[in-house]
Amino acid sequence: MKALISVDMEGISGIVHSSETNPERYDYQRGRELMTAEANAVIAGVLDAEPTADVLVADAHGTFRNLLPEQLDRRARLVRGKPRALNMLAGLDAETDAALFVGYHVRAGEGPGVLAHTMNGEILDVRVAGRSLGEIGLNAAMAGHLGVPVVLLSGDDAACAEAADLIPGTVTVPVKEALGMAAAVTLHPEEARDRLRRAAADAVSRRTEIPPLTLTGPLDVEVDLAGAHTIDLATLVPGVSRTAGARTVAFTVPDYGTAYRLILLLAQLATIRPA
Repeated sequence: MKALISVDMEGISGIVHSSETNPERYDYQRGRELMTAEANAVIAGVLDAEPTADVLVADAHGTFRNLLPEQLDRRARLVRGKPRALNMLAGLDAETDAALFVGYHVRAGEGPGVLAHTMNGEILDVRVAGRSLGEIGLNAAMAGHLGVPVVLLSGDDAACAEAADLIPGTVTVPVKEALGMAAAVTLHPEEARDRLRRAAADAVSRRTEIPPLTLTGPLDVEVDLAGAHTIDLATLVPGVSRTAGARTVAFTVPDYGTAYRLILLLAQLATIRPA
């Protein structure tokens, strides 16, 4: 059995502010330790259920260099650094039996949700076949494109609600109740880890009961971008065009795998500043 654990940071228990998720801020080291500990709890849960499982952990926040390798459970392998294929899902393939999303957050514009956004602050919304998707939906659909179910998601209560709506049957673990963009009622980190370990074991045991999220092509995609310069860059990509909306670009693709890669490219273009 092969499992991929994708670990973001904003949805980790105890984390409520960008000072805890940004490498340039004073509380980042503490955030890294909390993130690594929750990853370890999920690794342990997977291996409680499947002792011989092949477990890959994808560091999926910011630089993709946040998890502390020396503190990670030695029974798992770590995927870190960028750029890389499949971004937050690096290591996922059609042979993977289950994906588990840890520390995820609600999409941009929703809330209250702790540190809500979609990929970066420059992407305001992504709509695939008319449905608004954030990182939860975009990544779950990519897993589904490869036939892999997302069996567990942890984060604040808003993120868990978003996942439950998109992926019926997935196990959700709310580790905090969002009060706003930078405030929450949070579980004690040790309590959160205990719950995550039990939930991961249960989720992996029930993986065949949880269907993958599949979006069948062809697919119409719209992306709302904050910066006018990003729209200018986006329209240089073949097949991407401006729409009547002032901030929107659109394209049509034959399948979701192509959509995912184009959305990742637009997110990267959004980080480029005018010379």
